[in-house]
Amino acid sequence: MSTAGPPQGANAPLGGSDARATSERGVYAPAPRTRVQRRPVHGVLLLDKPLGLSSNQALQKAKWLLRAEKAGHTGTLDPLASGVLPLCFGAATKFSQIHLDADKTYETVVRLGVKTSTGDAEGDVIQTRDVACTPGQVVEVLDRFMGPIAQVPPMHSALKKDGKPLYEYARQGETVEREARHVVIHDLDLLDMQLQGDAPFLRLHVRCSKGTYIRTLGEDIAEALGCGGHLSMLRRTETGPFDASQCITLDALEALDENERMALLLPVPALLGGHENVTLDADDAGRFLSGLRRRGAWTDNDRVAVYGPVPNGVDAQLSQEAVLLGSAHTVAGELIPGRLLSPIEIQQILETSPELAS
Repeated sequence: MSTAGPPQGANAPLGGSDARATSERGVYAPAPRTRVQRRPVHGVLLLDKPLGLSSNQALQKAKWLLRAEKAGHTGTLDPLASGVLPLCFGAATKFSQIHLDADKTYETVVRLGVKTSTGDAEGDVIQTRDVACTPGQVVEVLDRFMGPIAQVPPMHSALKKDGKPLYEYARQGETVEREARHVVIHDLDLLDMQLQGDAPFLRLHVRCSKGTYIRTLGEDIAEALGCGGHLSMLRRTETGPFDASQCITLDALEALDENERMALLLPVPALLGGHENVTLDADDAGRFLSGLRRRGAWTDNDRVAVYGPVPNGVDAQLSQEAVLLGSAHTVAGELIPGRLLSPIEIQQILETSPELAS
């Protein structure tokens, strides 16, 4: 497969740069496209997503830089948000759902007294109010939002209603009924605040369950304070076990050569942290990879990572260690297959980076 060159900056089209070259006759013509040969790439890249790009735009640029055939991300960040965005390549995409479901941690700034149409700085100002709350009231309100809460999803979100994203209704000026969703706020810490002056704000640290809309949380807190507000900044600092200190920016990734970029990939099993490891013998491993349940003295567990010898059809000389075969869960002494790697994926992982297989 071939494709055009990478985007040049946050606002460039994803199909490649629209720079134009001048011919000898002085007529502008499109610059030649750079073509790359796609290849199998397997692993996880921890990206620090920049402001101004959607999660998919950031993914596509990283995919181009790695020349990867297949890629996906583990949870959307708005263009106006930055921070931790694990990108999955090849076999790693089979386990991306685990981190879609993981707890997330954010730092955010809620601008008080100014309500916008979208709940963030991108929307139009629709209401302004005086900020008359006290520090004690702020602490009291934040306490009320700790633990299990119900949120009504914002209209400017990708959640679908009758097969259509809510943001499409919003763009048409429509508001549709949305059911409240139950989420959990594990931590809600006040890092800084200013309740007077031209731009009063709260700066918050939030650790929450999957599905939490931080924009909605910020709006709801500001409403409870009696002044309304919107998010002026949002940064994801952690998702599951991964944090911002482990991430690389797109600019830094682009500055590396190809081998250095590949060296940044975490192995596929990095997505299976917290899983119980089970290692099978050759006979059971072959049957497990065929989708068959295995019997053993296993206790019940929803999260199991299964390893075994290099399967038939894969060059056994590539690894003397047990390799990842897939995920599973155990019930009543049965090991029940979940997402499985194929022999060709295991072969490709071992050929490119043997250490990424285990």
